[in-house]
Amino acid sequence: MADATGVFVNMKDWLHSIWFLARKDVQYSLRQRETRLWTFIMPGLFIYFFGTVTGGGGGGPGIEPVPLAMEAPASAGFLAKEISGRLEEQGFLLSAPNDSKELQNPKRSLRLPERFTEKALAGEVVEVLFKRRGAGLATDYEKFRVYRAVYTVLADFIICQIREGGASPEAFRRLKEAPRALRLEVRSAGRRKKIPQGFEQTVPGTMVMFTMLILLTGGVIPLVSERKLGLLRRLASTPIPRNAVVLGKWLGKMALAIVQLLFAAFLGTLVFGMDWGPSIPALVALLVLWAAFNASLAMVLANWAATEAQATGIGLMVTMSLAALGGCWWPVEVTSGGMQLVAKFLPSGWTMEAMHRLVSFQTGVETVLPHFAALALAALILGLIAVRTFRYD
Repeated sequence: MADATGVFVNMKDWLHSIWFLARKDVQYSLRQRETRLWTFIMPGLFIYFFGTVTGGGGGGPGIEPVPLAMEAPASAGFLAKEISGRLEEQGFLLSAPNDSKELQNPKRSLRLPERFTEKALAGEVVEVLFKRRGAGLATDYEKFRVYRAVYTVLADFIICQIREGGASPEAFRRLKEAPRALRLEVRSAGRRKKIPQGFEQTVPGTMVMFTMLILLTGGVIPLVSERKLGLLRRLASTPIPRNAVVLGKWLGKMALAIVQLLFAAFLGTLVFGMDWGPSIPALVALLVLWAAFNASLAMVLANWAATEAQATGIGLMVTMSLAALGGCWWPVEVTSGGMQLVAKFLPSGWTMEAMHRLVSFQTGVETVLPHFAALALAALILGLIAVRTFRYD
C-alpha cells in the first residue's frame, strides 16, 4: 500500500510539473507582442484579403448569381434575346441600366450596338462591350462567363448559316432541339452543391498555415532563447524529470496552437460566415492532430536550431513551403498533376484535403481516416525524435 501511495504521489508531482511548464510557456508566449499579432490580428486580415480576392473564382453547380446591366436597343434583334438567354444560363441576373438608381452606374454592364442582328446577318463586324469595375479572379471569371455566352451564340449563328441557309429564331430553336452527339455532365463531388471558393478555401487554409507559422517561429524561438540563456540548465537542476520537461514544453505549444485555431474558427464563423458542415467532432479531431504534429515539429526544430535567427529562418522556410505546396494558399486541384502528387506526401496536404472533404464536400468520416492516421503517426515519430534529441544546453 505504501508503494502504491508513493507512486500516486510521484505521478501527481509529475503531472503538476507538466502542467506548470505548459501554463508558464503559454503565458509567456501570449505576453509577446509578436505572438498576439500573428495569433489574433493577422489571420483575420489574411482571410479577408485572400477570401475577397479569390471569391467567385469557382464555378459549376450552385454558382452564385450576380447582377448584370444589359443595354440592348430595340433594333438589336433576336440575337440579343439569344445572348441574354445564354447570360442567364451563366448565372447573371439581367436588368436594364436605368431600372433603378442602383443600376444607373452598375458594377457590371453589357452593351449591344444598334441593329446588332441586322449587321451580323449582313456580315459586318459588330462589337459587344462588357464593362466590370474591380479586378481579381472574380472579374476574370465573370469575363470568361460573358465570353462563353457570346461565343456560343456566335457558334450557333455560324452553324445556322451553314445548315439552315441563314440564321433566324426558328433556326436557333431547331438547333437547340437537335440531339447532341457529345454531352458534358457536371456533378458535385459531395453533398454540398456549391463548389468551395473564396472564404471557404481561405479560412481553412489560413488556419492550417498560421498554426505552422506561430508554432514553428513563436513556439521555437523561446526554447532556443532559454537554452542560450542557461534557463534550461537551471531547470535541469530541479527535481522535474527530463520527460516531464519535454512533455510540458510540448503541451505548451499544443495549447498555443489550440488558442489560435479556436480564435480563427470563431472569426471564420461569425465574421466570414463559414459553414463547417455536419462533421464537427471529426473536424475538431483533425485540427487537434494538426496541432500535435506542429508541436512535435516545433520541438525538433528547437533542438536543432542554434540561434533565434536560425530558428526564425527555418520556421518561415518550412511554413511557407508546406503552405504553398499543401494547398493553403490556393486549391491544390488548380495545380499540375505533379504538384497534386507532391501534396499527398505533405502533412499540410493531408490536413487541407481532409478539411475540404469534411467541410466543403461533406463526405463521411471514413474518407478521412487515412489522413488522421498519417498525422497521428507523423506527430508520434517527431515526438519521439524530440525526446531523444532534447538537450538542456
